Amino acid sequence: MEIKKIPFLISIFLAFAFIQNAHSASKRILIFAGAASKPATEEAVRIFKERFEISVDVVFGGSGFVLSQMKLTRKGDLYFPGSSDFMEMARKEGFVLPESEKILVYLVPAINVQKGNPKRIYSLKDLTKDGIRVAIANPEMVCVGTYAVEIVEKNFTPVEKEKFKKNLVNYTESCEKTANVISLKAVDAVLGWRVFQHWDPDRIETIYLRPEEIPRIGYIPIAISKFTQDKTMAQKFINFILSPHGKAIFQKYHYLMDIQEARQFTRPDTPIGGEYALPNEWRTMKK
Repeated sequence: MEIKKIPFLISIFLAFAFIQNAHSASKRILIFAGAASKPATEEAVRIFKERFEISVDVVFGGSGFVLSQMKLTRKGDLYFPGSSDFMEMARKEGFVLPESEKILVYLVPAINVQKGNPKRIYSLKDLTKDGIRVAIANPEMVCVGTYAVEIVEKNFTPVEKEKFKKNLVNYTESCEKTANVISLKAVDAVLGWRVFQHWDPDRIETIYLRPEEIPRIGYIPIAISKFTQDKTMAQKFINFILSPHGKAIFQKYHYLMDIQEARQFTRPDTPIGGEYALPNEWRTMKK
C-alpha cells in the first residue's frame, strides 16, 4: 500500500504568516516545539502566561519540520524538539545557543495499539504478521519516527523488515498525529512513545518492548534559539518548566522525570539520547 508523503513546502508556507505575526509584539516569545511534548507544554504555556504576563506563541509539529520553519523564517526564541536527534542537528548548524540546552523529561519507545488490543499484538515481531496495519511517523522529520526505524533495523531480520514494510500504511507528520491514528482506529499499531497511552487512555494501550529491543532512551531537550529577540524572557520560560511547578505539569501527563524511571523499561547500559543516522532506504523526501 502506498505510504502517504508529507507536503513539506506547503506546511512551511502556511506556518510562515502565523510566525510573522506571532513575534511582532513586545513581552512575547515564540517557541518551535516538537509535538512529543504537546499536552503538557500547552498547559505549561497557559500557566506561564498567567504567572508572568508574557505572551507565548507555540508552533507545534514534527521536530524536523519546526526546525526547518525556524531556520527559514529566522525567528523564534526557543527550540523544544521531541528528541536529542533534532537538537543535535540544530546545535551542529548553529541555530541554538548550546550553553542554554537543558533536558526536561525522558521518553521510552513502545508499541501503541487500540484499547483492548483487538489484533492481539503482544510483541515487536507481531507487527510483521499478515493483515496488521501499522503506521510510523515520518522518520526524516519526526523524532518518534526516527526511533521506529532504529528499532526495526536493530531487531528485524531482512525478511521480517520487508514484512513490516508491507504492513506500513502511513507516515504521520508528528507525534500527536502518530497517537491520533490509533485513537481514530485508522491503524492497528504504531511504533510510538510509551506516554501516548496517557494522552488518550480510553482509546490507546501500550505494549512494552523487551529491554534489549530498545536502542536508546529518548529525552526532550530545550534551548534558546540564535534568533531570539529576548534572551532573558526565553531563559525565564526554561527556568519555569524546570522548576518544581513546571516539572509537576509534565509528571501529571506521565512523562518520565529522571533517568532512573526510564531505566525501568530498558537495559542498565542502554544509551541515552544521541543521534541516529537514518539509512537512505527510509528517506522519502527528495532533497
